[in-house]
Amino acid sequence: MSAQAQMRALLDQLMGTARDGDETRQRVKFTDDRVCKSHLLDCCPHDILAGTRMDLGECTKIHDLALRADYEIASKERDLFFELDAMDHLESFIAECDRRTELAKKRLAETQEEISAEVSAKAEKVHELNEEIGKLLAKAEQLGAEGNVDESQKILMEVEKVRTRKKEAEEEYRNSMPASSFQQQKLRVCEVCSAYLGLHDNDRRLADHFGGKLHLGFIQIREKLDQLRKTVAEKQEKRNQDRLRRREEREREERLSRRSGSRTRDRRRSRSRDRRRRRSRSASRERRKSSRSRSRDRHRRHRSRSRSHSRRRTSRDRSSRHK
Repeated sequence: MSAQAQMRALLDQLMGTARDGDETRQRVKFTDDRVCKSHLLDCCPHDILAGTRMDLGECTKIHDLALRADYEIASKERDLFFELDAMDHLESFIAECDRRTELAKKRLAETQEEISAEVSAKAEKVHELNEEIGKLLAKAEQLGAEGNVDESQKILMEVEKVRTRKKEAEEEYRNSMPASSFQQQKLRVCEVCSAYLGLHDNDRRLADHFGGKLHLGFIQIREKLDQLRKTVAEKQEKRNQDRLRRREEREREERLSRRSGSRTRDRRRSRSRDRRRRRSRSASRERRKSSRSRSRDRHRRHRSRSRSHSRRRTSRDRSSRHK
């Protein structure tokens, strides 16, 4: 990549698709299904393993550093939950790698001379020490390249100790089987990257493997997958809690609404009862008034009749005396 192309890529990564006002680049958004979500999260195996023995070629989805910048800006304001898509992608990739590892182990078991469980355990011990030496040497070389010479020297001293233990393990392995069988190259499949490791590989070969881009790339992918699983689990738990809280709030609001409605209905019933009581009392008063009025009327009529009767009788009495 030329210096100009590197500068353009750096600007894309920092400023996103809108850095130069090019509308054609903005037609594809980072949310588009055609965009690789693993690339946006910087964990696509096509990027990580590029240039290795297991180079996967170009990804079938869109990779663009400017879109990654757009995603990083947007993710600060809202949770896009692209981790789930990236996790599914890496899980599928790692599952396929593990399947190849198991097939490689099966082929080795079929082609290599069968040994007893005791001898196999001793050979496994040599392999483990080889792996430890390779990792330590790779780390020492990395520290040396970074200028941390003192730490690099300390690790090299540890390497010498592990080499001593390896020689003892090799001696035990050699004494447990015939010399002709010992000279046969015993292979082992790397659990991380599926590469073959020999029992008698020298330190340089081990350092190249464990410090190589392929092995470190697989470590990066596996570590990223573990991180994504943890992140997805935490976000799903948070979403479940938020969903549960919203449901509880809705239920509480519904209960309050029902109670409010019940109180409203109770008030309405109470007002209705009050109105009925008032009407009843009013009707009762009206009946009492009407009854009293009728009673007074009867009393007046009775008195009127009594006075009339008394006047007629008095008139008769007077008439009788005059006669």
